[in-house]
Amino acid sequence: MTIEEFNNKYLVNREGTNSIKWATDKDKRFNVDGLLPMWVADMEFRTPDAIIEALNKRVSHGIFGYTFLWDSYFEAFFNWQKSRYNIDLKEEWVSFSTGVVTSLYWVINAFTNKGDSIITLMPVYYPFHNAVKDNGRKLIRCELKNDNGIFSIDFEKLEDDIIKNNVKLIIFCNPHNPVGRVWTDEEIDKTFDICKKHNVYIVSDEIHQDINLGVRPFISALSMKNKDKYMDSLIVLTSASKTFNLACLLNSHIIIPNEDMKKIYNKYADTINRSGLNILGMTAAEAGYRYGEDWLDGLLKTLKRNYEYIRDELKREVPDIITSPLEGTYLPFIDLRKMVNPYRVKEFIQDDCKIAIDFGEWFSDNYKGFIRVNIATDFQYIKEFVSRVTLQLKNKNYN
Repeated sequence: MTIEEFNNKYLVNREGTNSIKWATDKDKRFNVDGLLPMWVADMEFRTPDAIIEALNKRVSHGIFGYTFLWDSYFEAFFNWQKSRYNIDLKEEWVSFSTGVVTSLYWVINAFTNKGDSIITLMPVYYPFHNAVKDNGRKLIRCELKNDNGIFSIDFEKLEDDIIKNNVKLIIFCNPHNPVGRVWTDEEIDKTFDICKKHNVYIVSDEIHQDINLGVRPFISALSMKNKDKYMDSLIVLTSASKTFNLACLLNSHIIIPNEDMKKIYNKYADTINRSGLNILGMTAAEAGYRYGEDWLDGLLKTLKRNYEYIRDELKREVPDIITSPLEGTYLPFIDLRKMVNPYRVKEFIQDDCKIAIDFGEWFSDNYKGFIRVNIATDFQYIKEFVSRVTLQLKNKNYN
């Protein structure tokens, strides 16, 4: 599917539809009406036709009672993972949750105790911070290396932080949100090897696995070369929600290959998870995994075009702005510090440019002066974002 075909068919206007993204006046982080919404990670693109048709069929039946896991769901999900990423899954490995963030809360409670240390690679999606701190655990912040916008893992610091803080669990993000890295097999293996050496449980959040802009292939913790080495300490979290824009249908996977670990998780889950399956969420995900490949192809082409426009236009108009390479996710990370005093970013981007974005310090205290931008939107908003940023910097000094 071409970019033009995809956008003509699937682009929608979400104003007036109770969208969190568009109602910036109702979100306590902004409390301002009329901002150009380039923040929270969902899209202005309608989900694939096959998903809508499957949901319509399910809804027209008119019964939404308790249901069991059906075989064709696993078939579609497993085939998608195998054909795209060479992942081999088994039904007994898979549990269900209402979302990856909820899954994090659950696995933290299942595999660690209050007061335990949990590490993650910063800057990182801020609900990771909340999942650790809300549950009475100690958050250990291992900062990534940043070389002029290109991020990498500081393995020496990672191991040192794990030893010093007696870390029990790592939350690993691949592709990494917000820095946009798709980690290599070697990087994943080196990270996991350190964790294995020090008996650290590994939680790999792979929700953005399908949002890959082609710089390097996505490699799952379940398909890496040395995967068997880590199966006895591994939990993988996935969902179709980011891939097909299904966030509020509340269906995601907790994948635990090791039988003993699965028993530990099940014992904990029995104390808190007494709800049934989300029949509409599962119906949508199955249809997406079965028929959504062409739609995803059109989406990825659109995202690549949108990202390259922002990257190239900002570099041409304001060379001192650094846009990190976007390998995965639809959320480029942008360093404004050479042009904007870190303490004036809100004044610049929100008050003057009238744009809603995610601020860098939400992801790590050390990233004040950065912004994360959502490019899964209409190209006119991409151009408007660049226009407002570049024009405002020409008209006013923010240093």
